[in-house]
Amino acid sequence: MPLRVAIVGRPNVGKSTLFNRLAGRRLAIVDDTPGVTRDRREAPGRIGDLDITLIDTAGYEVGPGGTLESRMRAQTEMAVDEADVALFLVDARSGILPLDRHFAEWLRGRNRPIILIANKCEGRAATAGMYDAYSLGLGEPLGLSAEHGDGMGELYGLLQPMADQSDADAEPVEAVSPLNDTPLQMAIVGQPNVGKSTLVNRLLGKERMVTGPEAGITRDSITIPWSWGGRGVRLVDTAGLRRQARIEDKLETLSAEDSFRSVQYAQLVVLVIDATLDIARQDLTIARRTIEEGRILVIAANKWDLVTDRNATRRAIDDRLEESLPQVRGIHVIQMSGMTGDGLDKLMPACFEAYDVWNRRVPTARLNEWLSHATERHPPPLVHGRRIRLRYMTQARTRPPTFIVFSSMGNELPEDYKRYLLNGIRDDFDLPGVPLRLLVRQRGNPFAEDQKKN
Repeated sequence: MPLRVAIVGRPNVGKSTLFNRLAGRRLAIVDDTPGVTRDRREAPGRIGDLDITLIDTAGYEVGPGGTLESRMRAQTEMAVDEADVALFLVDARSGILPLDRHFAEWLRGRNRPIILIANKCEGRAATAGMYDAYSLGLGEPLGLSAEHGDGMGELYGLLQPMADQSDADAEPVEAVSPLNDTPLQMAIVGQPNVGKSTLVNRLLGKERMVTGPEAGITRDSITIPWSWGGRGVRLVDTAGLRRQARIEDKLETLSAEDSFRSVQYAQLVVLVIDATLDIARQDLTIARRTIEEGRILVIAANKWDLVTDRNATRRAIDDRLEESLPQVRGIHVIQMSGMTGDGLDKLMPACFEAYDVWNRRVPTARLNEWLSHATERHPPPLVHGRRIRLRYMTQARTRPPTFIVFSSMGNELPEDYKRYLLNGIRDDFDLPGVPLRLLVRQRGNPFAEDQKKN
């Protein structure tokens, strides 16, 4: 197994920058604002020929029990306990601060190998801080610049023996059969404070994400490998998405961009809404964005345990979806509570049911038989005195199901007739709750081409 490496340190010492450097791509949000990272994030990394598992952590904050700082600290503690080695970063330019000393004292009690790294060592200004790091009593510090990549060879030299020892100590693991399918990429999205991280923790059965009453706790999109019923899932918890007009600071803009990027790369999006409130315009904006990207949409009506009139609330949700999202009929709406777990057993079956529909293929012969009947029931309109004739239909792809219809006058086919065809395909071939696409291809008249040549 790859060596598990936790990157720890006080806020704003460059942990996420080093994480992105070793991961080989920008995964964690990096900003000069202290305390950007709040949840621990895992990703595969590589240094030289050494494969490692990286764990990015929040800065080691000091705060009384029950505060956001204490919940962030608990995530850092779990990250160190699960790691094979901790990279303890200090800022060589600002020197050793009291919080660094407090962190070093805490690390000594965790019984984990520690590599002390003096980050931001580019330039003369870091020399004093480099020597000051010896006072922590954690051995010789490694001078490094995560931003510029300096010192990576020396870091490799320190990690390689630990990786060899880890491989030697590891017990043989029996081969297991792979999961039924490739992992389902599943993003959990919604407005701030609707219970996204609470839902993720409930699904995983542990406190993996920092949660609390404060809005906007999650800032990064955190991907967590998981399995349900023998099928692989990659859960992605995302930052809350407010209306763009209300976003004022740079950090929230970066978080929103990261969340929408997660929607683009997801296969299935669970939109979490607060069932105690009406469906907001922002909820519908997220839903439309998901559908436009061709992704599966499942709605989790969270906080259902707090709803007083459940029948009226259920009708209100259904009516709003039917009115605002008529292009995707049959979206799964799961009434649930992330806090108590009520109704949660219905979420994943609904997700995989929609995923199977998203991957469904309709045979061409059945499509063309259906097309013949559909055009007989409702003939295409007349254009310039001639009726549009739809000659042939086939399914070009899945994920989402995409259909192509061929016609010599295809460019003239109106949008309302395209909707008629899509609605008929959805109803007659049982494709509820997923986006469908219809492309029209116009075939030229071959006799007209011959006449032009002559």
